[in-house]
Amino acid sequence: MNPKKRITVLLADDHKVIRKELRKMLEVESDLEVVGEAANGKQAVEMAWKLRPAVIVMDISMPKLNGLDATQQILQVLPATRVLILSSHSGEAYVESAMAIGAAGYIDKLTSISVLGVAIRTVQHQTGAVFLCPTIAKIFKKQSVSMPQAK
Repeated sequence: MNPKKRITVLLADDHKVIRKELRKMLEVESDLEVVGEAANGKQAVEMAWKLRPAVIVMDISMPKLNGLDATQQILQVLPATRVLILSSHSGEAYVESAMAIGAAGYIDKLTSISVLGVAIRTVQHQTGAVFLCPTIAKIFKKQSVSMPQAK
């Protein structure tokens, strides 16, 4: 695959082990390139502005600036960047807040890692696509909330 076609990804999670494992799992994919890792929300904002990744995988609960506030700040300056929330929080309020500020998708941390690759590709290649992992999508389907979901 042409390296110019690779999807650049920034990982933002306060747990180093999670960032390292995500990096290892994503970098075996020929079309994905992890360009940076942020340990807190403030660092995620700074790195996003500097690196301009296509997709950011963002945790919610982080020090210095939570992931939702970081997402909002990033999208104000880099509206074309796609932010996927990857969080242990799967409550409706978290998902609704993330979608309201412009996150491109929401994945709970109990979801298979293979879903993350699909989510990154979906939000990057399908204009306006929103990706919800299966467990999150079920919550909204039960409520009859109309949210587009990638396959």
